[in-house]
Amino acid sequence: MALKIRLARGGSKKRPYYRIVVTDVRNPRDGRFIEKLGTYNPLLSKESNERVTLKIDRIKYWLGVGAKPTDRVLRFLDAEDIAKRPTRNNPKKAIPKKDKDETAEEAPAEAPAAEEAPAEEPAAEEVPAEEPAAEDVPAEDKEK
Repeated sequence: MALKIRLARGGSKKRPYYRIVVTDVRNPRDGRFIEKLGTYNPLLSKESNERVTLKIDRIKYWLGVGAKPTDRVLRFLDAEDIAKRPTRNNPKKAIPKKDKDETAEEAPAEAPAAEEAPAEEPAAEEVPAEEPAAEDVPAEDKEK
């Protein structure tokens, strides 16, 4: 049986309230669960102590048994130093969507150019070398 530590939604419409529960992955989000491990109230301020409540000893037990926390629960556990959440890097997160679409279209075109760039660099160095040679030639020779 594969176990997950995840959020089960409660509360009314537009007033969410979550229970942190351990359950079988096949059960529905708000369905049957094995044990309630805490609560999460997103409507409270981040400084409030009642925003997230955890039964730390029971969470450690279930992690030891093999339960896997979801990303949101892992954030709570990382804040309590129970489990470590790997850092992620998404450099495109702050870019507006229309700019993301433009960069996505340009990216495949830039990739081959980046591979060919080392081959073009020597050619680019030779071009400036030829231009001064053309300027050194007197104007009379250019007309002929």
